[in-house]
Amino acid sequence: MFYRNTEFSTAYIGSSNLSNAALTSGLEWNLKISEYTSKDIIKKFSATFESYWHDNEFSTFNKDDESDREKLKISLSANKNNIQRDKEFNFDIILFSHQIEILDKLQAEREIHNRYRNLIVAATGTGKTVISAFDYKRFVKNNPKSANRLLFVAHRKEILEQSIDCYRKVLKDRNFGDKWVGEYVPTQKEHLFVSIQMYNSKEFTENVREDYYDYVVIDEFHHSSAPSYRKLLEYVKPKILLGMTATPERMDGKDVTEYFDNRIAAEIRLGEAINRKMLCPFNYFAVTDTETLKGIKWRRGGYDVTELEKIYTKDNQRAELVVRSLEKYAKDIQQVKGLGFCVSQLHAQFMSKFFNSVGIPSIYLTSESDDNQRDNAKSNLENGAINFIFVVDLYNEGVDIPSVDTVLFLRPTESITVFLQQLGRGLRLEEGKDCLTVLDFVGQANKSYDVYEKKFRALTGNTGNSIYKEILNEFPNLPKGCFIQLERVAKEHILESIKNVILNKRSITNKVRDYAAGRKHLNVVEFCKEYNMELKDVYKLNSFSYFCGQVGAINFDSDIYSKESKAMQRLLHIDSMEWIEFIVKILKSDSFSYQDLDQNEKLMLNMFYYTIWQDSLNVMNFASFEDSIAKLKQCDFLCKEIISVLGYNKDNIDFKEQSLDLDYPCPLKLHCQYSMAEILAALEENEPEKKSSFREGVLYLKDKKTDIFFITLNKSEKDYSETTMYDDYAIDDGYFHWQSQSGTTDTSLTGQRYINHESMGSKVLLFVRERKTINGFTQPYYCLGTAKFSTYKGSKPMNIVWKLDNKMPEFIKKKASSNVMVG
Repeated sequence: MFYRNTEFSTAYIGSSNLSNAALTSGLEWNLKISEYTSKDIIKKFSATFESYWHDNEFSTFNKDDESDREKLKISLSANKNNIQRDKEFNFDIILFSHQIEILDKLQAEREIHNRYRNLIVAATGTGKTVISAFDYKRFVKNNPKSANRLLFVAHRKEILEQSIDCYRKVLKDRNFGDKWVGEYVPTQKEHLFVSIQMYNSKEFTENVREDYYDYVVIDEFHHSSAPSYRKLLEYVKPKILLGMTATPERMDGKDVTEYFDNRIAAEIRLGEAINRKMLCPFNYFAVTDTETLKGIKWRRGGYDVTELEKIYTKDNQRAELVVRSLEKYAKDIQQVKGLGFCVSQLHAQFMSKFFNSVGIPSIYLTSESDDNQRDNAKSNLENGAINFIFVVDLYNEGVDIPSVDTVLFLRPTESITVFLQQLGRGLRLEEGKDCLTVLDFVGQANKSYDVYEKKFRALTGNTGNSIYKEILNEFPNLPKGCFIQLERVAKEHILESIKNVILNKRSITNKVRDYAAGRKHLNVVEFCKEYNMELKDVYKLNSFSYFCGQVGAINFDSDIYSKESKAMQRLLHIDSMEWIEFIVKILKSDSFSYQDLDQNEKLMLNMFYYTIWQDSLNVMNFASFEDSIAKLKQCDFLCKEIISVLGYNKDNIDFKEQSLDLDYPCPLKLHCQYSMAEILAALEENEPEKKSSFREGVLYLKDKKTDIFFITLNKSEKDYSETTMYDDYAIDDGYFHWQSQSGTTDTSLTGQRYINHESMGSKVLLFVRERKTINGFTQPYYCLGTAKFSTYKGSKPMNIVWKLDNKMPEFIKKKASSNVMVG
């Protein structure tokens, strides 16, 4: 990149080295782009380079620094494994962003919610052991006077050896810990890496009391169904229990979260793991099935298995389609290493027999297959003796084979969790494996089948568009290297199914009617849990109170309470612990006096008022705040609904809030989410008697000497004019690039205030959101807090870099920098 003040900057994109030969006589391709003709690309290029330069995954090389020279030597070594291992202890292990985010969530689980039994769900290869080592390191730091005894339990010697090596590097202590597995006997037991077999030995259990270990880690937690693991879980009583697994399903099919208060503390999303090259990309093909499932009986939330088995095994027509599809979409079928997920044992046996009959060596496994059969199947698939293993709901290690490059979905998957588990069997990285080929056989579905929307949402991530729109646009927002193709008729079936299950007022009303039948206590959180829905599925249409009123479960006059009822969706983002507790206290109190509240509480009440009613007291015909709350309490059920939603929000807060460093009372908390109306109410711009006329952009509060910036990162031409498509993004977790309004010069009063705000005694407050709307919901802003001027370039507009007074947590940084990362 060559910067020029003339606005004729240029950039070269290509694979060549920056040398005379490479740029002249070399045969490699390079592309030169000019700011004059490709201004947007240059801006993206520059922003991305700046983000990479500040990213912790990269570091500046200093030739005068001995440590840097040693790192370079190891990196350039042709045989890194021969470098003395002791030297590795001199270097810091740098965490990836997803690992930092998980550590933040673990901290929140303990410090905010007092939950000390924590489960991490992440695919193999995403660095769970490193996370546990850093979490233990933090535990030791927070408890300097304790023994901090560690027990790390796994079922294989290789896992224990890798784990103890990881802990030693993170702790920079080559003598840390001892392992006890096989022939290895520990010399101490305070920091022990032990196999489950050794843990359950008489020698161990008789000499270790239940509370001896402070911090216990159990790797591959899905083994917890085994009696040996149950014995461990029922005996140990550590201060922290950390479970790590690639799947929340146990080997016996039950949910492992029962040991963790039915919660997953943190998990790594599929798209992020692929983008980070921790999992391989996928090529997904939806193949038009020969069979229709429209008339198949629907029992207990799924298709009748017996009927599915009959139509899938009645003749060879469908099996022939599977083979033709493999020949069409997969690589050389004789080189394939694949898994086929079937509906029953008979179906798996049928598919294996057919594949063998057409010259594709295959076997089948079921949950009844013994360990020898599973081990043989694994080794035969890996060495090429067979090409396919057909399985029935079997996700454990017996079929956890990194070399798997093809997955066949030969039955309709009725659980998104199961779909991701099965998909994950083929996403492991392996040398020579470019991607996973996925064939999903799609027939016309029963009207009750509702998995397609969730399935494609899991594959695409949260793009801001509906899945229906993503399909019509041919999936423009997939993880790097991924591809989805829907055959024409399969696409029609999928779109028809999504249309049938799109939640509308009628479908929600029917679900509420079924839920309310015979129940005395109705709760929206429990309702959504029972029907596998999210709160926003209800609130994008109306309130739970409204639907309960529609089915006659409660007395609810929608004409009187329409405003309050429709306000429920505006509560979904509230994630300030202090504010939630204040609202609940007010709603539960028999009465209160506005005058008895302190200034912070008065402002929080003002925020809540504008969240619900959105206009001033006199416009809404209220005499006072007390009057408005009394009106709300007249609908007792709606009041309880608000408390339930806020309770759900509180239960899922995964960061620790902090107060802002301001010279005046302000209830806004760092990194919490707020609507613009709530922010203006907190800063007394939305007053009880007068609503602010401010709508978007920048606002200067003269009385508070504070500049407020409302920043939307991904702007659409539909919502923003050409002059307001500002270039805003996070450079890293501590610096933010912001573009002023198009008419602001660096010599204007406003421009000078931005540059000299510290010496002028002025503050700057940043609020940022990813998009204006997502799936029809207006998005709130994250409060980034106060910032200080760092540098600037240009004029009309000014490009300013702000240094944040408090670094962004990883979950916000990811959103704030995503629009500049191009690869």
